[in-house]
Formats: sequence, structure tokens, C-alpha cells
Amino acid sequence: MIGAHTDSPTLRVKPVSSKQAEGFIQVGVETYGGGLWHTWFDRDLSIAGRAMVKTDKGEYIKKLVRINRPILRIPSLAIHLDRQETFTFNKETQLFPIAGLVAAELNRTRDTGKPATPESSTTCDPSSEDSFSPLKAPAERHHPYIVELIANEAGVPSGSVVDFEMVLYDTQEACIGGLNEELIFSARLDNLGMSYCSIHGLINSLSSPSALENERSIRLISLFDHEEIGSNTAQGADSNFLPAVIRRLSIIGSDSDDQTVYEQALAKSFLVSADMAHSVNPNYASKYEPDHKPEMNKGTVIKVNANARYATNSPGIVLLQEVARRGHVPLQLFVVRNDSSCGSTIGPMLAAALGARTLDLGNAQLSMHSIRETGGVYDVDYGTKLFESFFEHFSELESMIIVD
Repeated sequence: MIGAHTDSPTLRVKPVSSKQAEGFIQVGVETYGGGLWHTWFDRDLSIAGRAMVKTDKGEYIKKLVRINRPILRIPSLAIHLDRQETFTFNKETQLFPIAGLVAAELNRTRDTGKPATPESSTTCDPSSEDSFSPLKAPAERHHPYIVELIANEAGVPSGSVVDFEMVLYDTQEACIGGLNEELIFSARLDNLGMSYCSIHGLINSLSSPSALENERSIRLISLFDHEEIGSNTAQGADSNFLPAVIRRLSIIGSDSDDQTVYEQALAKSFLVSADMAHSVNPNYASKYEPDHKPEMNKGTVIKVNANARYATNSPGIVLLQEVARRGHVPLQLFVVRNDSSCGSTIGPMLAAALGARTLDLGNAQLSMHSIRETGGVYDVDYGTKLFESFFEHFSELESMIIVD
């Protein structure tokens, strides 16, 4: 099994986001996860997410939308007005993006004939089923033009949008960089980078028509949400989702009277927790343990921590080393300094929930949790080949590593 997460730190539009200040239209947002929030200033931002819309049949369905142009920006304060040596700001009062000018919106609504502020749809008469609304309409809680943009992307009238969950994103696309085009400059490498490698590793392991002829194991990947906020949700790794899936899979082809097939399956399983790792930063080299400084494009990084912030142990390293040898993939090792804090992953919580052997790893990157991160081009290939080899050779190697 390979487990990874798909979420990244971001800013999420508040349930009531409509704001105005000093002639500017602003959007209220709340922080999601532990982002490097100063990197969100002065970026060309937009929104994407899920909208719930009402159909002509009275059903409520979801629509995934992305506004594919810059509509928001969080402006920094000119240095002439505050010469602070360390950039500090209040996340509640100084992290709100601007969406435009009030005057421009008034001109637009005057030209189109649409009201800048819609009349309230909330009434105090609960006996009128058609007119009563427990909450204000989206166009009252948010700027009407933002609701209109969301509706246009969803392909429905504005009045059909009942609610939405929107997050901000940087409109600058990912690109290949570096003098020799050896680097990736992109948002959300943590952890779409390892999610991508795990998906393609699984697909590539099945490229041969005979790939599963002698396979004794089930090849599985599980991509979770909400890792950046603790994983304690229905979609997170701390839920019962993966154990429930494994329990159902474990009874396939087994004796229905055997009550321990689930536990037997876990005892024979191995989980790779795949989450991006820290590359050494040349400007902050002293922050790294001297003998454990992972480099980009030098192979996937095995994460080790004596306090079980990572789930890696020696038998797991032996297994992965043999997997990597067969896939011709270089590996690196990482531990944090004793005087440094250490992040964690979904690995330890899944290891505790499943009781399955687990190892933490990831490709090296810079600027983790920044709005714009940096990774290595060749590490994508290394990670994909490593996972391909893992799926292809695990069943054979599993019985060769004996720990009593």
C-alpha cells in the first residue's frame, strides 16, 4: 500500500466574506493549515472549489469550479510606511485580499442594470415555504459578482448557487526552471508530488498483460484529505476509511468462516507513507543535521525519527532498499537535529490504526508550505520508478525479511 495526502495549506473563503474598506472590495478568508502566509502577499490569486447548486428538479448537486483568471490580491505595505526588519502581520486583519474597487463595481452594475447589493431574501415569515430562507442568500453573504463568476463556471444561473466551499490559489502555472531545467517551480508540491508518483507507479506496475499472474497481494494507493490540519476527519487518514476498505478486500477469496482474515491481511501488508521531504537549503544549511542533508535530484528520501514522528524502522529500510536496488533508484536518509522540531505524516497514525509495517519517505523539496515551492525534475521519475518497483516486487520480498 501507498498512502499520501492531496491537501496543501491555503486560504479559504469565509461563510460570510463580503467586506469593504477604504473604497476597496475585500474578501474575508480563513487560514487552512500551517502555511508560510507571507508568501501569499502580492500574488495573482483566484478561487476554486465546490459549489452546491439547485437543479430545475429541486435536487442539490455539486459542481467543481475554477475561476481561471486573477481576481484577488493581498497587498503588502510599502516599505516607506513601515520599515520593519521582520515582516509581521495580523492574520485576521491584514491577510484579507482585495477584489477590486467599490467605484468600479458600481459602474459595472450600473452598466449591466444589476444591483450591486441584492435585496435580502430572508423573511421573518416561516409559514411561507417558498420565500423563507434560514440563511441569507450567497449573493448577500458574498460579493454578488463573485457568486456570479462561480455560477458562470458551474453553468447555472446565479440564483441556483445555494452554497460553496472556495479556496484561494496562485494563478501562476507550474514551470520547469534552473539553468539546466532541472528544477520544478510550482504550488502544492507538498503533497501532489508524491500523490502523482504513487498513481503513476501503480499504473506502470500494471503495464504488462501478465503483471498480476503470480501476484499474491493487492496493490493499493490511498490519497487522503486534511493531513495539513490533523487528518481527524471523514476524509482524513485518522478516519476508519482505509481500515474499512482493507477489511472488505481481505475477505475476497477467503474462507467466510475465518474471523481473522482481516488481521492476517494486515500482518502481511506494508504501507509506504509518501509525503514530500526537506531538501537542504543552502542559505540555511545550519538548520539541518550535518550528516543528513537530502539533496534534490539525488533520489527519494527515507525519513527517520526516534520519537516516532515518522514510522520508519530498520526492517522497512531493508525492504525499501532492495525495492530501490531492483528499480535502480537512489535513496537518501533524513533525520532532524536534536534541537529542532520535527513534522509528522499520516504514517504513524495509520501504523497505529492498522498495526501494519510502515515506512515514511518523500522526494526532497525547498520552501515547503510556501505558495510557490521548488522540487527536482529527476526526483519525479525516481519516485515513480520506486513505487513501480515496490508494487512489482513486494510479494516476493515480503517473505524474505524475517523479524520474529
